[in-house]
Amino acid sequence: MATFLYRMGRTAFQRRWLVTLLWVLLLGAVGLGAAKAPASSDDGTSFMPGIEAQKAFDLIGERFPGTDANGASARIVFVAPEGEKVTASGNRAAIDALVREAADEPEVAGAVSPFTAGAVSKDGSTAYATVNFKVKAADLTDADKALLEKAIDQARDAGLTVEVGGDALAEQPEAGGSAEAVGIGLAAVVLLITFGSLAAAGLPLLTAVVGVGVSMASILALGSTFGLSLTTGTLATMLGLAVGIDYALFVVSRYREERANGHDPREAAGRAVGTAGSAVVFAGLTVVIALAGLSVVGVPMLTKMGLCAAGAVVVAVLVALTLVPALLGMWPNAVLSRGVRKRGPVADQPSTTAGNDTTGNGGSRWARFVLRRPMTVLVASVVGLGALALPAAHLEMGMPGAESKPVSSTERRAYDALADGFGAGFNGPLTIVVDAKGAAEPKTVVNEIVKKIGATRGVVSVSPAQFNPAGDTALFSAVPTAGPNTEDTKNLVRTIRSERADLERKTAATFEVTGSTAMNIDIAQALQSTLVPYLAVIVILALLLLLVVFRSVLVPVKAAFGFLLSVLASLGSVVAVFQWGWGASLFGVEQAGPIMSLMPIFLVGIVFGLAMDYEVFLVARMREAYVHGDRAPQAIVSGFRHSARVVVAAAVIMIAVFSGFIASGESMIKTIGFGLAVAVLFDAFVVRMALVPAVLALLGDKAWWLPAWLDRLLPHVDVEGAGLTVPPAHGTGPEGSEPTQQEPARV
Repeated sequence: MATFLYRMGRTAFQRRWLVTLLWVLLLGAVGLGAAKAPASSDDGTSFMPGIEAQKAFDLIGERFPGTDANGASARIVFVAPEGEKVTASGNRAAIDALVREAADEPEVAGAVSPFTAGAVSKDGSTAYATVNFKVKAADLTDADKALLEKAIDQARDAGLTVEVGGDALAEQPEAGGSAEAVGIGLAAVVLLITFGSLAAAGLPLLTAVVGVGVSMASILALGSTFGLSLTTGTLATMLGLAVGIDYALFVVSRYREERANGHDPREAAGRAVGTAGSAVVFAGLTVVIALAGLSVVGVPMLTKMGLCAAGAVVVAVLVALTLVPALLGMWPNAVLSRGVRKRGPVADQPSTTAGNDTTGNGGSRWARFVLRRPMTVLVASVVGLGALALPAAHLEMGMPGAESKPVSSTERRAYDALADGFGAGFNGPLTIVVDAKGAAEPKTVVNEIVKKIGATRGVVSVSPAQFNPAGDTALFSAVPTAGPNTEDTKNLVRTIRSERADLERKTAATFEVTGSTAMNIDIAQALQSTLVPYLAVIVILALLLLLVVFRSVLVPVKAAFGFLLSVLASLGSVVAVFQWGWGASLFGVEQAGPIMSLMPIFLVGIVFGLAMDYEVFLVARMREAYVHGDRAPQAIVSGFRHSARVVVAAAVIMIAVFSGFIASGESMIKTIGFGLAVAVLFDAFVVRMALVPAVLALLGDKAWWLPAWLDRLLPHVDVEGAGLTVPPAHGTGPEGSEPTQQEPARV
């Protein structure tokens, strides 16, 4: 692989204008496709097939023709002025006028007055009207919304406090924005400090933006075909930007190193792609496998996010292997530090090892510090991350709704007004779907089921049943006592379902519980049961991949253990901040609550890929030094001397990019941005920089032990390009010359 990539790097360097033109044409083509493609509209018909709430949801669409269970809705909440009631003549007239105007809108399927539906609180202070639309919220035009907003303003002018819940008038999330700009700006500062060159700092940013541009334009172009949401694009942008900068950073850094060792620009580009590029390919592969593996969880939305993000990573790898060396060919000396440009490269300079390096750099000095006290560093790392991981044992998964929005939003104020007027459970009603197709008297059977569920402890009220045109299926709502994300409501859903078998025997009819509350409960339960198996698969995958790369038994075990610590510590931090509310105000979290159900599994997949990135880039240099004759402690110092600075810069860049998304208004994006930022912080600076060298120091030569029979079975993968051994004096040989292969000093 190293030789193939070596040739690719030299070719891209030589034919730089052609390679650059091809990328520009590709960006233009997908950009044109994105501009011409219809707007993305996720059908949302099957969020998680197989769960009861989803099956009931599908049954509604089948038995109630002409209704769209995915249609937008607006729950308009009216609060009378202090000392008045909504039933007063003036207030009632204003509410009825609003309902009439809403019902006359062409896209409205129905609007029900609170006085007709009995949607008035007992004290008369609060009422609500439900407006259902024929189309989804994303398909509503500004003109459709303007008519309803005008009617709402008129009701407010009459003296009523009017707030709007639901998704019809909610602001739709926008792709892009300040998060990316903040991340790029912080990355630019880190790169400038790391390289001391504007060109070297700008090149990874430029190529990363090109890669993200291609990825995002492709997602937008295919959005209407595959139902890709804006949230999907945001997550692909987040990961594509981070790894795009990092992968280009590793190639540029290795190019500078090869130039400093006396190689001419073309040879240096080839060797940079053959060595650092090999690590980029493997690191990118681990990220892609982890993201694509999300498809086995069984959540279509999660599958889309994983595959789109995996596609963005593939593009980032291709950019690093082709566009980066092409741009290096245009400005071969600009990326070098000012000192190197002035004095020129040092030809055929012998490499220093840990044994004869007396000065070193910050990385080698840190490695020596760890080598002097490995047990202390190891215990401190494990205890510290273990303490941070403790809250993860109390992880509660759910789908936070309007209660998690800021109090400045009308959705949050509508939620609070309904809770005050009708009780906490009113914001999370359960929808019961009764299939009475096999019953002799469907209406009698449905009424019996309604009465039974209405008498269940924890149910405040039930609505009258509504039948479909065929008269064999009915819908009604049950309002719980507690709020939608409480344990009491979860227990209520379990209780109602446990009573089903007895009712079905008596009535010859069946029913299922659905609605947003039940859907969220079912999804959280299904994903929570999937989290541990998925984590186990990821750990096994890590062991196998690293076994092939490092040809060691203990190094993969150590890497997998460190990965588990990183994941659990980051999940613990997310629980502490977003679920328990510790320091929540610092991150713009106004209401703590359950963690978004999709977040933990998505976090595990991404952190696995990023953890393997740092493991490969750092430990591969240690192994390269070890197989070429360094003793085990010397190899640790050598690996840190060559890679620590770049790995630290890459980690800081990722933290900066992910932290930028904490400012997002979307709860899931905010949570994932925080989780990924702290995960990179823990994995790069605690696990890879402290725990890894401490464990390797304690193991010594045993760290690189591999049974002979396993050595014969495993394929040989030259990740760091140890086989590229052309000396600088021969690096400028004739066209087509290839590097010689050299057997490693150790096996």
